[in-house]
Amino acid sequence: MKKNVWGVLITAAMMASLTAGCASSSSTTDVKTTAAAESKTKEAGTQAAAEAAKGKEDMTVYMVAKGFQSQYWQAVYKGAQKAAGELGVHLEFQGPDSESDIAQQVQMMNNAVQMKPAAIGLAALDVSALNDSIKSSQDAKIPIIGFDSGVPDAPKGAVVANAATDNYKAGEVAAENTYPLIKDLIAKSSKSVRIGVLNQDATSESIISRGLGFIDKITELIKADGKTVCITGNDKFVTDSKTDKGNSADVILDVAVPSKVEASLMTTDAQTILNKEDTICIFASNQKTGEGLITGDENLGRLGKDVIGVAFDSGTMIKDAIKSGKLAGAVTQAPVEIGYQTVKLAVAAAKGESVADVDTGSQWYNKDNMDSSDISQNLYD
Repeated sequence: MKKNVWGVLITAAMMASLTAGCASSSSTTDVKTTAAAESKTKEAGTQAAAEAAKGKEDMTVYMVAKGFQSQYWQAVYKGAQKAAGELGVHLEFQGPDSESDIAQQVQMMNNAVQMKPAAIGLAALDVSALNDSIKSSQDAKIPIIGFDSGVPDAPKGAVVANAATDNYKAGEVAAENTYPLIKDLIAKSSKSVRIGVLNQDATSESIISRGLGFIDKITELIKADGKTVCITGNDKFVTDSKTDKGNSADVILDVAVPSKVEASLMTTDAQTILNKEDTICIFASNQKTGEGLITGDENLGRLGKDVIGVAFDSGTMIKDAIKSGKLAGAVTQAPVEIGYQTVKLAVAAAKGESVADVDTGSQWYNKDNMDSSDISQNLYD
C-alpha cells in the first residue's frame, strides 16, 4: 500500500517538473521570438530611413544662370546652396562666363538635360536659342523653374513656376523714389530737361520690364504735374513704352542700350548722356549699368552735383557711391531669396507637388537705410 502511495507521489512530482520545464521553455522561446521581431522591425525601419535619406541625397537640382562671376549671381548661388542644404538635395549651379555668351548657356542647358536631374532652374539669356533644350527637358518630364528673368515665351507647360522679382513693379519703385528728387528741378526749369535710362540689353525680360516700369511710372508722375514727356533712343523701349515718341517735350526720356553686353560700352553710353547739358537724372537698370554710370562719371564729376544718379541691384561700387553721395539711391532685389526659392520650388515640382510663381520682392535703399537689417540682408559686395 505504501509503495503505491509513494509511486503516485513520485509520478505526480515528475509530471509537475515536466510541466514547469515546458512552461519555462515556452517562456524563453516567446522572449526570443519577440526580441527577434523587434530587431527585425528596427532593422527594417533603419533601412527604410536610410533608403529615404539616400533618395533625398540622390535628388539633383540643376540651375543654369545668366552668369556666374558677378556678385549678383554669387548671391543667388548662396541662397540656392542654403535651400539645398536644408532640403538634403544635391545642387549643380552653372552660368556662362559672360551674359552675352548665349551659345555657352545653351551648351550648359543641354548638359543639364543630359544629366537627368529632378528639376532644372533656368534664367534664360535668349529663350529662342534655348527652345530645343527646353523642349528636350519637357519631353524627359524634367520640370523647369524660371528664376531672375525667368524663361518668357517658353514652350507651353515647360516652365511650371518662377522665382523672381516682379521687374516691372521694381522699375516703378525706382521711379516713385526718384521723382521726388527731381520734381522741383522739372517744375522750375524754363527749358526741356533730360532723364537718361541705361539698360544692359533689349532681350532679357528682367531688363526690359524694369526699364519699362521706370519709364511708364516716371511719365505718369511727370504728366500728373502738368508737364509733357517724350521718349527717344533704343527702338525696343521706345516702341513698348506708354510714353509719346519724339525728342521735344518738357522732359525727354533718353534710353540707351549697348550693341553688346560689355562694361566698356555701358560706360560709353553713360558718358554720352552725362555729356548732354540738359541731363538732370540717370537711372541705371542693373548692377552692370550702375557700375558703368559710376565709371563714366569719373572724369566728369556730375553725379551728386547737377545730375541725380539712381541705380539698381547692389555691389561694392554702387554701395560706396551711395554712401559718398554720388548716387542718390538704388533698388535692390533679393538675390539670396531668389536662389533659395528656386530650389524650394524645384524640389516641390520634382515631387509632383503643386507650385506657383513667387515674387521675391524689391526695396528702395539709400545712405539713410542701407545698414538696416531688412535692407542689408539683400545687399551683396
